[in-house]
Amino acid sequence: MSQMTHFNRSRRYMLVLLTALSAVTFMDRQILAVLLQPIKQEFGFSDLQIGLITGLGFAITFGLLGIPMGRLADRVERRSLVAWCRGIGGGIAALGALATGSSGLTASRGGAALGDAGGGAASMSMLADLYAPHERSRVMSIFGMGGSAGAMLALLAGPVLAELWGWRVTMALVGLASVVLACVLRWTVGEPQRSAAGQGGTKAASAAEAGSIKKTTAVLQIWREPVTRWLIVGAACALFANLSFGAWNTALLARRFDLSLRDAGWISAGAALFAVSGALISGWLTDKLAQRDQRWQIGVPVVALSISTVFGLGYLLTGTQQFALTMVLLMGYALFSPWWAAPTYAALSLIVPSSRRATASAMVLMSGALLGNGLGPIVAGLLSDFYNGIRPGDGLRLALLTMGCFMLPSVFAFSRAMAHYPQAYRLAHAPAV
Repeated sequence: MSQMTHFNRSRRYMLVLLTALSAVTFMDRQILAVLLQPIKQEFGFSDLQIGLITGLGFAITFGLLGIPMGRLADRVERRSLVAWCRGIGGGIAALGALATGSSGLTASRGGAALGDAGGGAASMSMLADLYAPHERSRVMSIFGMGGSAGAMLALLAGPVLAELWGWRVTMALVGLASVVLACVLRWTVGEPQRSAAGQGGTKAASAAEAGSIKKTTAVLQIWREPVTRWLIVGAACALFANLSFGAWNTALLARRFDLSLRDAGWISAGAALFAVSGALISGWLTDKLAQRDQRWQIGVPVVALSISTVFGLGYLLTGTQQFALTMVLLMGYALFSPWWAAPTYAALSLIVPSSRRATASAMVLMSGALLGNGLGPIVAGLLSDFYNGIRPGDGLRLALLTMGCFMLPSVFAFSRAMAHYPQAYRLAHAPAV
């Protein structure tokens, strides 16, 4: 076997394993959305309380650890960091099965946050070192597919397991799966060699950058660049809308169409399957188009987010008597909603030096944790309770409709990032002199 063949097999194995770990972590994050109804019935929680449980523990933990873990990933062995964080996080999440009230459930959500904080950015940094620039959107789309696949697994297996053994056993099994895969990662793969700290530019520019880093933090350096700042803002708005939708849509289907938990889960799983397909298509298409014009690296998210906004708002505005149409709109929204992610993370790897690459990814992930997983479900639950006081039985739909409007500023932010991207790309890839 040639050395190149062995290298290709090794990096594909690492891609598959990191994607599987991401899927299980996201499954753990999503499983509570599937188990909302039985948990709510057992403890008598309101929608606001459910939103706090779903988002608060995750948001607090990620808010404290997200950026520090990203900086750590830029400095230490990433393989061990991913394995320890995913494994310990899964163990904490599994302990949610022993919860006797809201505090225990909220604390268990911190486990999924630890897994994401220490595993997400570090995983993307490893993959960026293994794959060439023209392959990265496809690679990031495969890795990002893990999130959609995890959501689909939660929606497919969650209701079945919950009906067979209850929500506690279901939560424990999902958490322990992360522990097992983390051990496999730690014992079967090596640490990829980091690429050069800079991606191009003159020696003077590199020296100036080194001096600048001493004066300011890496986070401020990333935030001061217009293209990275707008990418983070756009991702935050998209995640605020999309993750709120994901947390509550199964419950919305059950309430709005009077479906069983299993039927609602199957429909949501079908939407997740479309999301998996969309994530893969976006990476492949972006790599193809960006070779012709670099603006497509951000242009693909702009177009896709615009389309998904139309489908998503249409789904929430269509009447219950038009069930077939609502399902078409739901699947269309699911197909296009993840298209922004892979091109965005790939763009960061192409314009941010490797010494700050994991930090930049962590900033995007943290915006999703704080807004999407943290505030999103809470605000949606609060709005649902408020709207139910005005239009009883229709509060959750109106709440998600309100949240969906945040897709519009996301489109604007990505459009601004696209305007700055070509110059940032040229500077990052200018030949050293």
